[in-house]
Amino acid sequence: MREKSYLSRLCDTELQLALQSAGAVLIEGAKWCGKTCTASNASRSVLYMDEPDSAASNKALADTKPSLLLKGETPRLIDEWQIAPVLWDAVRFEVDRRQETGQFILTGSAVPADNVTAHTGTGRISRLMLRPMSLFESLESAGTVSLRKLFSGKLDVEGVSDLTIEQIAFVLCRGGWPASIRVQDTSALRMARDYLEAVINYDVSRIDEVEKNPERVRLLLRSLARNISTLATYQTIKDDMEASDTSLSDKTISSYINALRRIFVVEDLPAWAPSLRSKTAIRTSAKRHFVDPSIATSVMRTNPDGILKDFEYFGFLFEALCTRDIRVYAQANDGDVFHYRDKSGLEIDLIIRLRNGSWAAIEVKLGNKQIEDAAENLLKLKNKIDEEKMGKASFLMVITGGQYAYRRKDGVLVVPIGCLKD
Repeated sequence: MREKSYLSRLCDTELQLALQSAGAVLIEGAKWCGKTCTASNASRSVLYMDEPDSAASNKALADTKPSLLLKGETPRLIDEWQIAPVLWDAVRFEVDRRQETGQFILTGSAVPADNVTAHTGTGRISRLMLRPMSLFESLESAGTVSLRKLFSGKLDVEGVSDLTIEQIAFVLCRGGWPASIRVQDTSALRMARDYLEAVINYDVSRIDEVEKNPERVRLLLRSLARNISTLATYQTIKDDMEASDTSLSDKTISSYINALRRIFVVEDLPAWAPSLRSKTAIRTSAKRHFVDPSIATSVMRTNPDGILKDFEYFGFLFEALCTRDIRVYAQANDGDVFHYRDKSGLEIDLIIRLRNGSWAAIEVKLGNKQIEDAAENLLKLKNKIDEEKMGKASFLMVITGGQYAYRRKDGVLVVPIGCLKD
């Protein structure tokens, strides 16, 4: 079912491995991030649950005899399965019955409520997260510096990024939405705005069938955008919203944020809690992030020219762009991403931790002038870590918006975002 002109994704390999080890694979992620194309590329038959001509009959059949919807060549793609949540249990049952791997691929742009499926699918259904495209996947990073090689000990990096600051501003506002990557200039920027309006006016209410005030959703997103890449508390967000609206309860704000999480719009960055040499208290709050930085620029009604005029905010957005890409690259290496902050005020933007226990620390700095301070912070963290329990850092890196990748005399790597890959 290969799509014409399909742009390869880093998770293609992960999907194939999952199909070899599980009866079914669930691909989750935000709308428009490419789940259907990626799944179609690996499937041999497809059921589109939301296809207008057959949506009503598909739902009716799911209610009466869901097993009929599962018939077809395998792997069979069930697209937007959550439209008929009974399909989850039907797939799980069919996987048990067939006793074969690689039978189904499910895709969904929303997480259903906890009570709509009878079983979790543990042991039968493998989960795979698909995010918007990284700069390497969109062919805008040269890919001369590989995380996989760095974790294997090959630390002599070199490379040149072709991305200018103006181009970084553009790709940030455009986002990693596959459809927009094929379009040039202002049309690509418009797609990110269209995505945002769909979220505000439709998707966030559809997730739990609870009507939500679109203007309050917009206010919430604007507050999250203003506080992107920070540890903004609920109170900060509440104060932001109440400046333009009547008083809001913590419960209302929490329900709105939870709905945005369930449709993969909000994806906060959790805190890392390593073993330290001293008893320094570690902050546990998550950093505020969207799944793609273009959501922030769209809701703030700004564009590449606008963020170039506000370099401080550009820096926070650049950190969000790097967070998205590092999450994609880390996932391809079986890793997770965190941030670090302790009571002394030491803060590290990104921590990659692989399943095998290896870890690395990254600071994000848009301009070259901040590299020295960033390197100093990374070395401070290295000295705080209890290496007997945690092991030594595989590498320390500063990601920049500059041109050249190199290794400093103190061992810290300096790498442009336009040189990175998995």
